[in-house]
Amino acid sequence: MEERFNKRLIEKKGRFLHFCVDEVTLSNGHISTREMVFHPGAVAILAVTPASEIILVRQYRYPVKEVLYEIPAGKLEQGEEPASSAVRELEEETGFSARKWEKLGVFYTAPGFSNETMHLFEATDLAEKEAHPDPDEIITYKKVPLAQVFKMIETGEIKDGKTILAILWLAKKLTKKLTERKLVEKNEDD
Repeated sequence: MEERFNKRLIEKKGRFLHFCVDEVTLSNGHISTREMVFHPGAVAILAVTPASEIILVRQYRYPVKEVLYEIPAGKLEQGEEPASSAVRELEEETGFSARKWEKLGVFYTAPGFSNETMHLFEATDLAEKEAHPDPDEIITYKKVPLAQVFKMIETGEIKDGKTILAILWLAKKLTKKLTERKLVEKNEDD
């Protein structure tokens, strides 16, 4: 199933993205092309308040021509560790800092055409300060109760994949805690 690189047909470099078209030989011997976008990697932050509110940012996304609700996120700077990037991005986009951080996982955002790896963190024990987004970003944030976030996903108001994935991760974590608590209570009753 592996594909063998033959030659690079097209290569364009942007400010931080890199686009290529490669000719490859498939494992069955056929020749094909692969269009790829190389990305430096990114972080996404599931910031949860003590009241079980999720910090969502709203921003216009030019490729889809829509204002989207998303969890805070951003690309890794050259040589930056994901954990440091998560702290920086949360503060830049929302003004929040967190005293507790947990890495939830790593995933590919669109492996059919990009190598972007996203590192997902949960941030809790939050302190609110003033946001300072990059000059090329117009971002607002909102604290949204978890139940409302689920409804926003169900109705399509939240369409962003990393946000939906983060909320699923949180739901799994909360379900596991509830199940463990019920088992403890059951054992205490026995």
